[in-house]
This record gives sequence, structure tokens and C-alpha cells, in this order.
Amino acid sequence: MTDFNEIYKLYFRDVYKYVLSLSRNEAIAEEITQETFFKALRNIDKFEGKCKLYVWLCQIAKNCYFTSVKNEQKSTMLNETQETANEVNIEQSLLTKESALEIHKALHSLEEPYKEVFTLRVFGELSFQQIGILFEKTESWARVTYHRAKTKLKERL
Repeated sequence: MTDFNEIYKLYFRDVYKYVLSLSRNEAIAEEITQETFFKALRNIDKFEGKCKLYVWLCQIAKNCYFTSVKNEQKSTMLNETQETANEVNIEQSLLTKESALEIHKALHSLEEPYKEVFTLRVFGELSFQQIGILFEKTESWARVTYHRAKTKLKERL
């Protein structure tokens, strides 16, 4: 446990900054960072050392953040769906949802790393440099991978 306290002290600020760059909200960043270290503590025995500890923590943080965003979107969609059902223009709503569903399916049909790079860039608003660091690749690799993902998405839509 003492070792994990050292890990926490050493990486908390950096992980917090990373999550803040994703969320752009201090309260959310703090909550996600806490959740990240809680999950890391529970799963520290699964850390294989194939990457740097900071990268592993950022992967956990990224997953926590996107899970949080997805849950928030589901909640928002439920509220919007209930409100939309009361509106006259239901047909337009269905068209929008069908388009969103098509985009969602196309995005999830992309293979890795295209799907993850595109998601980090568009939804996570990470720079190409940050994406390169996460994958332990160059900034150029992140740019090329993102543009290839975008091209593949356009082809599938």
C-alpha cells in the first residue's frame, strides 16, 4: 500500500492534467482522476510493465472519462427522447437518430488504432502530440492515423 501511495503522489497531478485536457472541467477531472487511481489500485496486479506506468494510468483515465461521457450521453439522450416524444416533429428526430446511429456503427466498425485515435482526437480533443505520446508513437503517426480513420469513416458512410 505504501508503494501505491508513492505512485499516487508521483502521478496524481499529471493524470489530473491529462483528464483536465480531455474534460476541460476541473470537477469532472478531479472525479475521473480519483476513479482512475481507485481502479489502478484494484488492478495493479494486472499491470504487466509493457508500457510506462504513466501511460497505463492515462489509459485507465481515458477509459473512465469516455465511460463517464457515454453514460452522460445516454442520460441526456433519454431526457431528449422523452422531450422529443412530446414534440410535433418526431420524423425529423428519427432521421437525426438514424444518422447518429449510422455514424456510431461506422466508427465502431473501424479497426484499432484508427477507432481510438479518431475518438481521442474528435471526442477527447487531444492534440496529435498527446495522442502520439499515449501510443508511444510520433506526432506524425497520430496525424496519418487520424486522417486514414477519417477517410475510412467517409467511405463507410
